[in-house]
Amino acid sequence: MTTLKSGPAKPAPVPTPVTQPYWEGTQAGELRLQQCGCCGKHVFYPRSHCPACGADALSWVRTSGRGRLHSYVISHVAMPGWAGQTPYVIAVVQLEEGPRMMSNLVGVPADPAHLELDMPLEVVFEPRGEMMLPMFKPAGANQEAAR
Repeated sequence: MTTLKSGPAKPAPVPTPVTQPYWEGTQAGELRLQQCGCCGKHVFYPRSHCPACGADALSWVRTSGRGRLHSYVISHVAMPGWAGQTPYVIAVVQLEEGPRMMSNLVGVPADPAHLELDMPLEVVFEPRGEMMLPMFKPAGANQEAAR
């Protein structure tokens, strides 16, 4: 009898003191960003000082969870944990609040015919171990269609 070994699990993030509020937000089903109390800019990735003005007055705010597809690549290579799930879309999302973030695009075929640049997107959260990761789907798309 042959026993199939399951492949490695998809990697999960390990929060740091600076990123902990971000990950607490994802656990609550919220996409949170830092916002500078001096210049008002939203900041992503989490850090200790505002990249626009240098102030250390960053606080965490809940975002709209909406954005637009800025760029993407379709991966046909299974990274650890992705065996049998190719192709998949790695996207750069322009958040409504300003920053861009890299994530996966779900709920749409991994086919350029279905991936229109500037298409409206909304955040969804995928469990990864004990963490929740933000992914994006076309705005208004059924979440179950994501798989």
